[in-house]
Amino acid sequence: MLAPTNPEVLANDWVPPVPLAREREVLEVVRRLDPPRPSADRPWIVGVVGPAGSGTSTVARRAARDCVDRLRSASAIPPPRTIAVRTALLRGSHGVASALLRQFDEGFDGRGFPTAEILAGWLRRLRRDARPTVLVLDDVGVGGVDLGPILRAIGDPDRFLPEGESGLPPLWTILAGTVDGLTTAVGEVEPRYPVRPFVTLGPYAEPTLRAIVLDRAERACGRRPPSSLVDRIVTRTVEDGSGARRAIDLLRRELLGVRGPGATLPEQLGRVEIEPRVVRAIGAASQGVSACLGDVRRFEAEIAQRQGVRPLPTTTLWRRLVRLERAGYVRREIRTGGSGGTRSVLRLLTPIDEWITVASPSGTPRGYGEAVAPGPMAGAPEAPRLRSTDGLTVD
Repeated sequence: MLAPTNPEVLANDWVPPVPLAREREVLEVVRRLDPPRPSADRPWIVGVVGPAGSGTSTVARRAARDCVDRLRSASAIPPPRTIAVRTALLRGSHGVASALLRQFDEGFDGRGFPTAEILAGWLRRLRRDARPTVLVLDDVGVGGVDLGPILRAIGDPDRFLPEGESGLPPLWTILAGTVDGLTTAVGEVEPRYPVRPFVTLGPYAEPTLRAIVLDRAERACGRRPPSSLVDRIVTRTVEDGSGARRAIDLLRRELLGVRGPGATLPEQLGRVEIEPRVVRAIGAASQGVSACLGDVRRFEAEIAQRQGVRPLPTTTLWRRLVRLERAGYVRREIRTGGSGGTRSVLRLLTPIDEWITVASPSGTPRGYGEAVAPGPMAGAPEAPRLRSTDGLTVD
């Protein structure tokens, strides 16, 4: 097993300095956005489309970074910034609007607020900061969020700003996802706010996919990886009919996996020892966003009962959540509400299917062991599926 010295390059949000086989598309996105002084009228929006794993996220984020570099070269004051939001796990336009406002207020909870009010708060923050901004709305898929309200707010911000205030600092927007997803997402705002023609990507050819895996593995490990590792990952990816995202996911599992019986799992590498049913309980209670700890505890107890084992004691469950927080997967928050005036909330910072976990009965009292997870429990939302580093599938 190779020991990655730079595990951060294995994250989905990491952007390579050179986007292999996608340099032309990045240049095209930047050309259409035309920073720092576009000749076209606002809003400045470009869509990047392609099949899953074809590099739409890489192109969008690399282009955003190049736009920011151009703004810096033009001595933009205040300094420019990038805002990137993955839309796939968010609940409609309300979820996207809430994620945008959380860029300025990390503790913001959009529940109970209408979408228009949240967008107004976000636009007011943008105007107050007066910083040139490149916005990336990523992972737009079929059946995904309706971006119409967000794009209408960007195109006509004065409707949301207080009386006497108008206009925003320069704002460029890049949308990335599948062609069907983006077509549906922008259908309501075209032709008033044209986004097409999209910058279109095709699937990676196998040699390019191999070069991507080799490059990422070499950056993660600080040295050239064995060719057998690259061959194994590329072969499996091609057989699955998948793309670069799946290949990097397989590489991440290979490099951050368990090294053998009794191996230690440094939390700074993102690997967490945790009972699979706890992960499933978090997924059921949060639906990918946030959850009350009381709901997590209740779902964990129900799953344990169905598995024929005893639920984890409250203190043990709390330690598991602390492990997840140290790994950067979740954040525990205290908010107003509840019978005692406050309630504990677990906010997901990373999608559950990106967690690197290993089932660990160590430290669990006798009688609290794991069993094979059955099907979905009655009355519980369907939780995401993921594969832990020991090869177990978590339902």
